Parts: sequence; C-alpha cells; structure tokens
Amino acid sequence: MKSRDPITRLVNAFRKLPGIGERTATRLTFFVLHESEELSQELAQALIEVKEQVGLCDRCCNLTDGTQCSICADTRRDGSVICVVERTQDLRAIERTGDFRGHYHVLHGLISPLDGIGPDDIHLRELILRLQQGSEDQQMVEEVIVATSPSVDGEATALYLQRLLQPMAIKVSRIASGVPIGGDLEYTDRVTLARALAQRHEM
Repeated sequence: MKSRDPITRLVNAFRKLPGIGERTATRLTFFVLHESEELSQELAQALIEVKEQVGLCDRCCNLTDGTQCSICADTRRDGSVICVVERTQDLRAIERTGDFRGHYHVLHGLISPLDGIGPDDIHLRELILRLQQGSEDQQMVEEVIVATSPSVDGEATALYLQRLLQPMAIKVSRIASGVPIGGDLEYTDRVTLARALAQRHEM
C-alpha cells in the first residue's frame, strides 16, 4: 500500500535507485524539499524527457535522443573497427580514455544461461546485420573488439561472439585482462582501461 505522505513517497522513490539506502534517500528528499521549486521542476522535467526522448541508435544500439548517436554520425571515426560492449556505461568509460576512435556496438546485456538470457535476448542480431552489410561508413569492417567485462557471463558472450563471427573472416580480439576479474568496466580507472584496449589479443 502506497503512503499518502509525499515525503515518505519521495524517500521510497529514491530508495529504488541503485546504491541509494534509506539515509541517503532521506537526505536527498529533504534537499529537494528545501531547494527552490525551480529545481524540483527541472528534475521532474529531466526525468520525463529522458524516458520519452531517449531510445536506441539505429546502427549501434547506443542510447541517443535521435535516430543515430553522435559517435555513429562522426565521419572522422575509424569505421574498420567495432568495439562490442555490454552497456552504454561501458561505452562511455572507454570513450573517457580518449584512446579508441573506432565505432561501437552495445549489446544491452550478456548471455547468461543461468538467468535464462540467450543470444536472442541481447542485441547480437543487429551486430550481425551490420557486419553482413559489409561496410561501416564506406570502410570494410576488419576487426571486432569484444570488450565485455571479464565475468563468467562476459566470457561466455565473448566466446559465443568469436564462434559466430569466425565464418565472416573478420579479426575478433578481446580486451586484455588489465580489467580485474569480476569487475565492471564502468568502475575501472582510465589507465587500466586504456592498457586493456592497447593489449587486446586475437581470440
């Protein structure tokens, strides 16, 4: 049963966010309560707009507010290399290194048989279609870098991709193990990520 108290309702809403406990949720609630109404309206509008306007890029499945993300639209990037990541957060983490100038493909998940998640439940089909089309901005795709986290599911997805792409005669490489085993790319520091990309190896 929902509380009729707006303060309790907002605390409970904040608690649904990842990493937010009751104390932090309470602190955020009273911060919003004591700030100007303009801030509240700005937050509310931003939340509505991000749900209404953000969708998937037609090419790489990155999150974007248009039909194509800014990375895919950038003609200066190297279309011969595609880096496959699990989430948009991972894409942004790699972009922060400043060392990768190719294109991306976001899977929005990993193959996880124990959780009932198979290849058809993530955006693998879109990747295969891109590669079958034979070019990326008039450049032949020569390499696919698999940059999934080095977890059990990340490794399973990487191996599946390797087998899937082998008949296409495209080089498939894996980021080096500079990223901690069981870690998430989103929380990996810039230097470790840059080294992992630089030391990638063919699968």
